[in-house]
Amino acid sequence: MEFLLNNLLALSYEAYQVLSVICIALSIICAIFVIIVVMMQPGNSNGIEAISGSSDTFYGKNKSKTIESKLRILTVISVAVLIVLMVAFYLIQKLMNVG
Repeated sequence: MEFLLNNLLALSYEAYQVLSVICIALSIICAIFVIIVVMMQPGNSNGIEAISGSSDTFYGKNKSKTIESKLRILTVISVAVLIVLMVAFYLIQKLMNVG
């Protein structure tokens, strides 16, 4: 672990800047992707189903195989990637200030 940390600290200032720009660029792309995926998801319409009387349909029972579930999974994955990128950016900035 110390060897890896020492190698990271041995990077030049330009390398830290390049890594920072890469993290920020990927974070922006990921954030835009999260916004698009969330906007593509349909709203929750449980109240309308209660009024109309339609409760369980074939479409509702097989919701795990639909596009909505895939969009939900994409949202979770892309938010997790965004969190990892932001933590990496923070660590890069901390290492840059130490070196």
